[in-house]
Amino acid sequence: MSEESASDFRAEYACSEGCDFRASLMDVVYRCPRCGGLLEVAHDVKALRTVSAAEWKRRFETRFGSARLPDGSGVWGKREWAYPQLPAEDIVSLGEGRVPLKPLPRMAAELGLAALDLKECGVSPTGSFKDWGMTVLVSAVKHMRARGVPLRAVACASTGDTSAALSAYCAAAGIPAVVFLPRDKVSLAQLVQPIANGARVLSLDTDFDGCMKLVQAVTADTGLYLANSMNSLRIEGQKMVAVELCQDLGWEPPDWVVIPGGNLGNASALGKGFELMLSLGLITRRPRIAVAQAQKANPLVRSFRGGFQELVPLQAEPTLASAIQIGNPVSFKRAVKVLKAFDGVVEDASESELANAAARADREGTFTCPHTGVALAALEKLVAQGVIARGSRVAVVSTAHGLKFADFKVGYHRGSLAEVTSQFANPPVELPATLDAVKGALADLG
Repeated sequence: MSEESASDFRAEYACSEGCDFRASLMDVVYRCPRCGGLLEVAHDVKALRTVSAAEWKRRFETRFGSARLPDGSGVWGKREWAYPQLPAEDIVSLGEGRVPLKPLPRMAAELGLAALDLKECGVSPTGSFKDWGMTVLVSAVKHMRARGVPLRAVACASTGDTSAALSAYCAAAGIPAVVFLPRDKVSLAQLVQPIANGARVLSLDTDFDGCMKLVQAVTADTGLYLANSMNSLRIEGQKMVAVELCQDLGWEPPDWVVIPGGNLGNASALGKGFELMLSLGLITRRPRIAVAQAQKANPLVRSFRGGFQELVPLQAEPTLASAIQIGNPVSFKRAVKVLKAFDGVVEDASESELANAAARADREGTFTCPHTGVALAALEKLVAQGVIARGSRVAVVSTAHGLKFADFKVGYHRGSLAEVTSQFANPPVELPATLDAVKGALADLG
């Protein structure tokens, strides 16, 4: 099949719980009207198989080298696997994806791993992996509005990163955005992003779960489009993290992928990306997946330790990993389905563990967010437990840039974070401005 016939591919909504419900991607629908289950975007895999695995790899590699959008996007360079029937003129891209895969050789050696790589999704237009999914969702909204679907605005509940991504992509598309944020639970750097992009920011006296309830109620008005990860269009972009990771590694998946989990859309997206590559022959096996949660917001951990019992929502406690401070994740069932298919595990991390793991990785040239710290701390614990075997090749998905959490970094190195013993604190050395004092401070350098 020639590349010019890519628009012949099709995708539609389908019920993730197995009902035979189907709907157009032009429809404003998030759940199956028959069983209430979340929807997923179902691709015509039979049609996709008419292109060989070798040809898919060639196309993706060729586009990956493009300096121009949309081919230069890590999502739209793989457009047949995202929203294949979307016209090019409706694509809203800010250059998402194509992020570094950074090796952490010293940490790998200390843990006895064959390789440890950090997929730095925070090196992105708005500083988080949310951009990967939001480009698909906002492009879909632009497409719908251009064809007369009466959508007044796009809305989301957020702990920071989702609101930044939605606001930026809507600003680029000229579409109004509304974000619901929990008051005093979002970093200043995160709060200012949607403000700067012109979104309508509602700072509410509740937590994320409270914001999520309100935004679902508000978007029952079909003129307001829901942008949270229960909207499966987001998953279509986020699954490209898995595809790009395998592309980075020469189409050989690692033994393990570790990812932070809050609302759990990211876990289900990873699984969807790996399954599609497996079904089309680009990879030959599944990696194992580990989802990491903060101890203060760990409903998936509790379910896993009980043999994947039904979700028991909890009141998430304040945690340094604020973006995953979620006690009632909407993508719980989808995440459990993926974890079972990928022989996955779930682990959590204390405040001190996550802060020290982030600081340890920073010593190798990264600038990790606290949520990535959760994943790195979980990795350390899983290796110590023997769950992740020594000699394994591991990739950790870094979900946001540490610059969004400067207060976390400063507090760590000042030793002022509650519940944290800073093992790698590196405060500035205060000295008189004399040559002897400076030389004395540098005397121990090699």
